[in-house]
Amino acid sequence: MAKLVRLPAAATEAIAALTSSPSARQLWPVHSVDDWGRDDHLIRTIAPLVRLRWQVSASGHQHLPARAGALLVTNHRRFAWSPIYVALSLSEATGRPVRFAGRPDTAPFGPALRRLGGLLRDPSEVEGALRHGELVVVATSITSHPRHAGLVDHLLVGAASSAGVAVHPVASMSSPIGRAARVEVGTAIRPRRKRRGPLAEVELADLIRHRLQKMLDELGGLRTGMPPIDWLGEG
Repeated sequence: MAKLVRLPAAATEAIAALTSSPSARQLWPVHSVDDWGRDDHLIRTIAPLVRLRWQVSASGHQHLPARAGALLVTNHRRFAWSPIYVALSLSEATGRPVRFAGRPDTAPFGPALRRLGGLLRDPSEVEGALRHGELVVVATSITSHPRHAGLVDHLLVGAASSAGVAVHPVASMSSPIGRAARVEVGTAIRPRRKRRGPLAEVELADLIRHRLQKMLDELGGLRTGMPPIDWLGEG
């Protein structure tokens, strides 16, 4: 059985004085972590480091709601970390916290990514955030090509439908050898006809994928006819 180790009274008083001092509170605010584990102060602190990796050009964020929640579906190239830079760049552009789904549930990466706004890739957790008016980025299945939109998880789309929020496609592109990255938010996707049952989620997920693929095709970029060179030159 583990033993409770008690610190000397002088040590506990010193720690309490250090953490409760005005300078300590000013250095790291006590209430910087929100109800979903996102640490706004931490994100502002590491923003210069993030810009060293990604120089993101964001557009289309005016399509997002000012206060309501929304599900943002972005493409995901292997090793690109697109959900993270999409969430961080749109948070800066909109002035709102933007979260991303897909953090692991194990230490140390899980808790660290939670501080950056990460949620579990769990429909119930995503739906809970959407119901509370949060913007949540989810990624398609991973692809090896920067211009291919992977499969969209219909269960996450169903979470958005249950929460009654809009779904926006977000085309993202970054260079593996440079800092340049682009994020473009599309208008909300509305099915041509309203359906009930599980097929409605599958149909909407397929519609999102097609719209996202169209946005990726319209972004332009390097086209040499040699896929390895085109892939390296994207951004």
